[in-house]
Amino acid sequence: MRVLIKGAGVAGLTTAYALAGRGAKVTVSERSPGFVDAASWYAGGMLAPWCERESADETVLTRGIGAADWWEAALPKGHVLRNGTLVVAPPRDRGELRRFASRTSGFRWLDAEEIRLLEPALAGRFREALFFAEEAHLDPRRALLTLKRTLEAKGVVFGGDDVHESDFGLTVDCTGAAKIGEVKELRGVRGEMLYLQTHEVILSRPVRMLHPRIPLYIVPRGGGLFLCGATMIESDDGGPITARSLMELLNAAYALHPAFAEARLVETGAGVRPAYADNLPQVSRGDNTVTVNGLYRHGFLLSPAVAEEVATLAFGALKQGGFVR
Repeated sequence: MRVLIKGAGVAGLTTAYALAGRGAKVTVSERSPGFVDAASWYAGGMLAPWCERESADETVLTRGIGAADWWEAALPKGHVLRNGTLVVAPPRDRGELRRFASRTSGFRWLDAEEIRLLEPALAGRFREALFFAEEAHLDPRRALLTLKRTLEAKGVVFGGDDVHESDFGLTVDCTGAAKIGEVKELRGVRGEMLYLQTHEVILSRPVRMLHPRIPLYIVPRGGGLFLCGATMIESDDGGPITARSLMELLNAAYALHPAFAEARLVETGAGVRPAYADNLPQVSRGDNTVTVNGLYRHGFLLSPAVAEEVATLAFGALKQGGFVR
């Protein structure tokens, strides 16, 4: 089967990997070289199905549990870090921590001493926390670049958007936010992030700090670099980060640890996440086409399961004579 995949974000690359793994001859078309136009370039890379369940459907948990294993099999050793997730809240917002706990599972409570042992940099700053030991994380940019090289080594062809769909038996559309305004009910949810660099704070895992208005996650990237995010704004504006969001993220980082006040602000960015009304991805089949969209904020978490669904659909249809070989 010859397959054209439109879009080289996380959905497109994971789908290419799943299809190539089953023997398909895959071509991926990119609108522009690199990943800077993809929302996945600005992602946190947290493989955190239990934490995400706090504000998401049960499907996110059940389909996301296998994500860390999938990425670990697809990428070289060391890309996936299985250090868990720590969730904290300032003393005045302890109610937020209990609310979070009531809406999820897979955690254990930590006291101040256990927090110190787990993350010495946070010693004395929080009285209690939730620790999700089974969760993992990765660096999205490193993962995307590595997965692309892996696919090229497997014979997957990458090209521009000037390819002809008629040359392929199946087209898989993974263009994501580019379809906003064309696909019914698909909307944009803007997420903003920043990178801070400091060697005064050392964290071993993603830390989520709860706040009724400005929740924050900080993900260590190594070398003193930390990703801080992310806002969720109902907008398809992909422009630069706003002053308000920048100030709120910086204030929240400072509240987590005062040393972030002296950190270098090395990058800011914003991405538009495509989402349906239920914030769950959809895979739909047409004539010789499959469309994947609506990964929302769960790109790296849910794309492996979605990619395998697409591969199963494609090869199932081939056996039934639905797609041209």
